[in-house]
Amino acid sequence: MGCVISVRRSADRFRGGDASAGVESLHAFSFGHFYDPDLLRFGAVLACNEERLAPGAGFDEHPHSHTEIVTWVVEGELTHRDSAGHATVVRPGDVQRLSAGAGVRHVERNDGEGPLVFVQMWLAPRDPGGEPSYEVVRGIADATPYALPAAGALLHVRRPGAGERTAVPDAPRVYAHVVRGRFGLGEYGLGPGDAALITGADGLELVAAAAPAEVLLWEMGD
Repeated sequence: MGCVISVRRSADRFRGGDASAGVESLHAFSFGHFYDPDLLRFGAVLACNEERLAPGAGFDEHPHSHTEIVTWVVEGELTHRDSAGHATVVRPGDVQRLSAGAGVRHVERNDGEGPLVFVQMWLAPRDPGGEPSYEVVRGIADATPYALPAAGALLHVRRPGAGERTAVPDAPRVYAHVVRGRFGLGEYGLGPGDAALITGADGLELVAAAAPAEVLLWEMGD
């Protein structure tokens, strides 16, 4: 069938959250009361939410189960606490993973003095259930992908300079989310918040139009 690229624009994301509480959420897939049968998932990716929290705002304790939750902080500091006893502050450049297992509860807040922006991605585990687990990898490097074997996926963080090319992983499925900057991908131009859903990626490259530029790439199998 060859390579197929479907682009979803930031402006088309569903807007959620609660502005009066200092919470703005932008959803790329069906989420909560927002339902679109064509936007249920892509491979293992169930959700890709851009979250913006004002100082003092956040999500009170709430439950999750049977989900791998990976968070990438763009700006500010994210305070995390969960029912398994973990309490951390996650900063730009860190990858946070919460494996919900059969059930876990957590709190996410902006306890800082400035705005907090983060991208949170939910992936379906191959084997639901089990005990919840948690980790934070500090200062992940571009050359070192973050492995999420529970979902059969690898997260690549790419931050090329202006005019530089970065390879898209050759894989049955790749989900690309532009964090900042602008990129060229074949005939498409991608800006902040845009996503590309790529099936049958083979020999593709992203070209950074200007710096700073940052893109998250989920490499997945069939």
